[in-house]
Amino acid sequence: MAFKDLTVEDKQTIIQHLEELRKSLIISIIAITAASVFAFYFNEQILAIIIQPLSALNEELIVTGVTEAFFVKLKLAFMVGFVIAFPIVAWAIWRFFKPALYENERKYVYYLFPISVGLFAAGILFSYFGILRMVLNFFIYIAGENLETMFKVDQYVSFVIAFTLPFGIVFELPVVIYFLTRIGIIKHEMLARNRKYALLVIVILAAALTPGPDPFSQILMAGPVYLLFEISILVAKYADPERKKKKAADA
Repeated sequence: MAFKDLTVEDKQTIIQHLEELRKSLIISIIAITAASVFAFYFNEQILAIIIQPLSALNEELIVTGVTEAFFVKLKLAFMVGFVIAFPIVAWAIWRFFKPALYENERKYVYYLFPISVGLFAAGILFSYFGILRMVLNFFIYIAGENLETMFKVDQYVSFVIAFTLPFGIVFELPVVIYFLTRIGIIKHEMLARNRKYALLVIVILAAALTPGPDPFSQILMAGPVYLLFEISILVAKYADPERKKKKAADA
């Protein structure tokens, strides 16, 4: 339908949606900016946490550019600011989509929201404490004894950010599956039938999201994500409203 064919009410609706989108973007930008300024004040402490896995392997970082350290700390402040502001950003996104949901669909968001925030944090912590050191150890081992490893701080920080943040995002999968199942968009039978396609998509996403081309880090990302997919199938089976109705009828 062309814009000229829209009624006045349709035009007002579109303008209202755009206005709500603008408000949500402004809220998100302000939250991330404020959290980033706060994080920059503690940049030394944050940097110490980021380099701890490398320090545990007796490796050090080097700075090769005049402005390198400054921009690294800006990048770190933005990343930490995004993590801190994630609950507000998620709320702003929910605020934008809320008018499009029915009342019975909105109630699921109220308790899925804190769970999604917790899973986001769990994904980042899991990648940092559970996998990052193994990946770094693997790369140092591959370098061998004939090569002296010297890590640039900007490349190392970029690697850590690119490795940990995607875990926070993909850990939201069970929440997304639960919500889509509750509102009737997907069924657990469909997910179970398409395991092989899901595995293919997960491998492709792992190759795209991991910062390096090596298969080792891609496997370390794809493995937990596929496990989350299997958990999501169980979540979808539990959340299926038709299954609950049938169970109540049998009782």
